[in-house]
Amino acid sequence: MTQSQAPVSLKLLLPLLASIMAVSPFAIDLYLPAMPEIAQYLSTEMPAVQNSLSIYLVGYAVGLLMFGPLADKYPRRYLVLFGLIGFCIFTLALLLAQNIEQFITIRFLQAMVSSAATVVVFGTIREYYGKNTAKGLSYVSMIMMLAPMIAPSIGSFFLFIHSWQAIFVALTVYALIVLILVAFYLPNANAKGKLEQQGDQGSVVSESAKPPTFLKRYKIVLSHTGARMDLISSMMVSLAFFAYITAVPFIYMTVFGVNEYWFSILFALTVMALMIAHFTNSRMVVRKGSRQMQRYGLTVAVISSVGLVTVNLMSLPLAFTITFVLPLMGSISMIAVNTDAMVLQEFAEQSGTATAVIGVLRFGIGGLAGPILAIFYDGTAIPFSLLMASSIMVVLVCQLIRYNTQERVLNKEL
Repeated sequence: MTQSQAPVSLKLLLPLLASIMAVSPFAIDLYLPAMPEIAQYLSTEMPAVQNSLSIYLVGYAVGLLMFGPLADKYPRRYLVLFGLIGFCIFTLALLLAQNIEQFITIRFLQAMVSSAATVVVFGTIREYYGKNTAKGLSYVSMIMMLAPMIAPSIGSFFLFIHSWQAIFVALTVYALIVLILVAFYLPNANAKGKLEQQGDQGSVVSESAKPPTFLKRYKIVLSHTGARMDLISSMMVSLAFFAYITAVPFIYMTVFGVNEYWFSILFALTVMALMIAHFTNSRMVVRKGSRQMQRYGLTVAVISSVGLVTVNLMSLPLAFTITFVLPLMGSISMIAVNTDAMVLQEFAEQSGTATAVIGVLRFGIGGLAGPILAIFYDGTAIPFSLLMASSIMVVLVCQLIRYNTQERVLNKEL
């Protein structure tokens, strides 16, 4: 569907999609300040409560595998409603947990069912923005970035005025508000042709074509040679991103001795860098194209990652690390959003499945960041810097391979 055919204003649709996507960041970050109190309430140790965060990511990835192909088969609005209703039920169920085993199990189910709501977002953006998908993704990501920025503060507020239970009640209320908005305003479309869709070449998707099976959809995505290098690139920039998320408290507070106040300031600066990158991308991608914006981001990422390794090998002050971390994180987000957009462009009828593949690869590789950093731990910021730089270099190699392969194909055609 083209933008002119959309029955809902994009000015309303994009914030709504961002609100849906923000459910998981809120679920992840809102309860962080309450972890010690939850551990005390459940008579367990702090690491056990921290594991609930990893369990949430695993549950989310499993849910994506389940619901991705369904998003290509059934109306998206129904899937979002199902996901949000389930999320509300399991969020409230957390209040009834009597031990850490119950708490972790409910967190897994909460995450798994929530993915039914979020898995449709990328496909909806692709449907309404077409070749300008990266622009829509940038807008949604920019709005969504507010969630991790403000979530810990909101969680601390509810913890101060009441208890950890109030945090999950507030999370339920947020999901209910989004649920009501979805019921009234989210278009009831899917990739089968319930609403007229057009691919990149303007061809209308046939309604009479027999839909592929659940596993066939995954085979279509994973066997697509044109998207393979971009999928690997998306996965590796996610490794760099999660390396930062995992290591930054240690790097700032232990290696450089920053206090909690300045850590929150520096973390907020990183979020601002991500938002600026998304805003810049949204303004330029229509003129330059996703591939060119990906190259701009990769160029900045290579320079910044090499600089980050250099300043940490030389044991220079924190200011030098920040100087390279901020553009590196911004460029990573620019690479990710444009790479994801180009992958989605390849799969007009399997956008939900493609989103699931991207998400599973992203969270799967992201879960390795902690163990990798633990293996190479030496009490400095060098392993963190090297992991981020190595991830970017793999992206560079993937894009060079993709470019050379494309050149060979063009030469054969000529």
